[in-house]
Amino acid sequence: MSLMAGPTARAALLAGVVISTFAFTPANAQDTAIEAVPAPQAVPTPQAAPAPQDRAIEGGLGDIVVTARRRAESLQDVPVAVTAITAEQLQKYDMTSLEKISTQTPQFTIGRSSNGSGAQLTLRGIGSSSTSIGIEQSVAVVVDGVYYGQGRVINEGFLDLDGVEVLKGPQSLFFGKNATAGVISLRTANPTSTPEFKAKMGYEFRSKELVGEFVGSGPITDTLGVRVALRASNMFGGYFKNGGIDKTYNTFDVATGVTTPHFAPAYDGDNPGSQELLGRITLVYDPGNDFKFTVKANGSRSKVNNNSWNYVPYGCATGTYSTNPAIACKKDFTVYQNYFPEDLAGANPWSRDDGALYNKYNSWAVTGTAEYAFKDVDVTWVNNYNRNVNQWACDCTFVSSDTAAAPSTERSIYHAFSSELRAQTKLDGPVNLLAGAYYQKTRRFHQQTGSFGNIENSTAPEQYRYLGYYKRSATDGETLSAYGQATWKILPMLEATAGVRYIHETKDSYLTQPYVNAALQGLFLENTPIPGNQTFNNWSPEATLSWKPTDDVTVYGAYKTAYKSGGFSNSGFVSATTVPSDVAFRPEKARGFEVGIKSKVLDNQLRLNFDVYSYKYVDLQVDFFNAQTFAFVTTNAGSARTKGAELEFEFAPYAVPGLNLHGSINYNKARYGAYIAPCYGGQSIEQGCNTTFQGAPGQDLSGAPTAVAPKWTGSLGVGYETEVGQGTVFGATLDSRYSSSYLASSFAHPLSGQAKYLTLDGTLRLKFNDERFEIALIGKNLTNQFIVGGSVDGPNTGANTGASQNAATGAAVISDEIGFVNLPRTVQIQASVKF
Repeated sequence: MSLMAGPTARAALLAGVVISTFAFTPANAQDTAIEAVPAPQAVPTPQAAPAPQDRAIEGGLGDIVVTARRRAESLQDVPVAVTAITAEQLQKYDMTSLEKISTQTPQFTIGRSSNGSGAQLTLRGIGSSSTSIGIEQSVAVVVDGVYYGQGRVINEGFLDLDGVEVLKGPQSLFFGKNATAGVISLRTANPTSTPEFKAKMGYEFRSKELVGEFVGSGPITDTLGVRVALRASNMFGGYFKNGGIDKTYNTFDVATGVTTPHFAPAYDGDNPGSQELLGRITLVYDPGNDFKFTVKANGSRSKVNNNSWNYVPYGCATGTYSTNPAIACKKDFTVYQNYFPEDLAGANPWSRDDGALYNKYNSWAVTGTAEYAFKDVDVTWVNNYNRNVNQWACDCTFVSSDTAAAPSTERSIYHAFSSELRAQTKLDGPVNLLAGAYYQKTRRFHQQTGSFGNIENSTAPEQYRYLGYYKRSATDGETLSAYGQATWKILPMLEATAGVRYIHETKDSYLTQPYVNAALQGLFLENTPIPGNQTFNNWSPEATLSWKPTDDVTVYGAYKTAYKSGGFSNSGFVSATTVPSDVAFRPEKARGFEVGIKSKVLDNQLRLNFDVYSYKYVDLQVDFFNAQTFAFVTTNAGSARTKGAELEFEFAPYAVPGLNLHGSINYNKARYGAYIAPCYGGQSIEQGCNTTFQGAPGQDLSGAPTAVAPKWTGSLGVGYETEVGQGTVFGATLDSRYSSSYLASSFAHPLSGQAKYLTLDGTLRLKFNDERFEIALIGKNLTNQFIVGGSVDGPNTGANTGASQNAATGAAVISDEIGFVNLPRTVQIQASVKF
């Protein structure tokens, strides 16, 4: 068929292709993923949305505006490796969370975790483990210019976004501490100059989730605008099935010597069964005299019926789970968990009377931004306060078993205040300056209980009777920072920049266990606080040289450094041998270079961006969970290096208006340098556990890959939109994402492997009545790939770490692996209206 065929014929052809993909995608195409690396997805084209009646479908590329250097610049001009996702693309694929956003960025991966920091965010093979709540992420999340460092930010729902930028590599100068691997920068939408109202309803078939969304925006007066966004959702099913098995386990009463059985029924229903309510109000005061003030206030409340709803036992040496051979370890979307026993339910702190598992997350934030444009200087002042509370009850053995039980609960509160003042000159001469100052005050208060070791104490207070421990920890942090950059236009086409950020930081922490069952007091100490008073200072310089031989080509080279603060393992335990240095860890630092070229060719029809990079990380922070003692330890790897190359393209031909082809190919090699590390659970001498780490069995991981670090990733996508009648537009997209294989474990556990995979996402849309109304079908992970974004050794699995696997007695037995699994295939129908 000719490319110049009529719009109806072209629409029918593309509709047939996409519908076929929805209908005939195999249940699991993981084994058929091709060896060749498909060219990945490119940056979508962000275009200003004209009034519907004036809209015309045209070819050619639109301009993409980013704020990678804290000022609005074209994507093609900024000398930074950035993947930009526009508001149109976010809406098209209903990207309302960081996890959904990560599916559109091949080198960015998220593993949702039940406890600890709540998530493992990885970019270019560098990230932070999730098992310690005290560790900050190496990939910083920034919302409307404000830094959010906790992994729990993945629990935030993001609605009504104006755009997302994924900045790759160290970004300390403009975004401060804890951006050693990169930055995910989100911008929420502002009020419109004319009244605008939008409503949307959606239904996702697999999870039986109903979603409603409303946005109202417009001027109140000539100088004051308002925007209100709301979203509510209720899931009547779930993404994961619970295949738990009823279990009965015994506890030994250390006071009376009596053994008591406890029946814990299998959890019924699918997970996560989420309920969510989000809201944001934005006010912008703009009197038109070079001053503008913006206030954004938002709140979020979410609840799920299992905090470890994506924990799947997928890697077992024998094919079945060690503590329950009736459960097969396989790569499917099934978890195996149980209610709390009836006598523990409601008795253990923060447990529910019916013994149900749950995770409840509440947050709110207020951000005020004042901007003033003087003749030669733009001044911006951003203030923010944010607070979140996360609480859960967990079947923390994660797999049904009569021989082991760990009903656990947790409540964590985090709040932060920050203030940033910056000034940017706009002189006519060759030199301009940027200067800024930043202050942040934070507090984290963490409490956790665990029924551990199959013991009880009938003489303890009622709320402690069935506990093995109750621990409490807190960290008060304060940061002072100043930064500056000079930009020199050496020639009209040649620009040099150099800058530095200074950071002074203090953290005052403690960890204590107010209650420990008497039977465990030889292992864990009761009422013996471990303090941690830390001070850090850092200078992070960077320099960039960029050259524009033509208006459509930018060539750049940059040297960058970055700093991630040290900290305190609030999730740790106090044992008989614990000293402050065991639960404190050093800062992580990065340095290296990046060289790239950005171009638009073929008369603004083709965008080609290419970069190469190499960064060395010193004292890379890695968290370790000891499955045999339930201990969490954050360690510093001696060094690691990530290096690679990235190519992105986008093609929008004039000959076929409405057609957009986009993709990327990425090569990355992330490896530890010198690193003596803890052994994974049950690792034998023969498997490399042949040295010591802080007095415990250790292994040499020098040269081994970091966690979640595929060598090849990529994406390839096509979008097409065409008029099919008066005032009616049909659109369809198909996007693929490829990843080569990798290990999900930070400690090279051989059973943590993730096979190569290819995912497909697709949409069908029909807009009518001059685009006032829209019906859409949205499919994600249509190939139903089982994707692990992180892993942990299965609790109570593995034995005799550091022994020989051939010993007649006391032989090493390798631990099982539990994966943090991403969402399966989802298909959603949406209807929306604008008025």
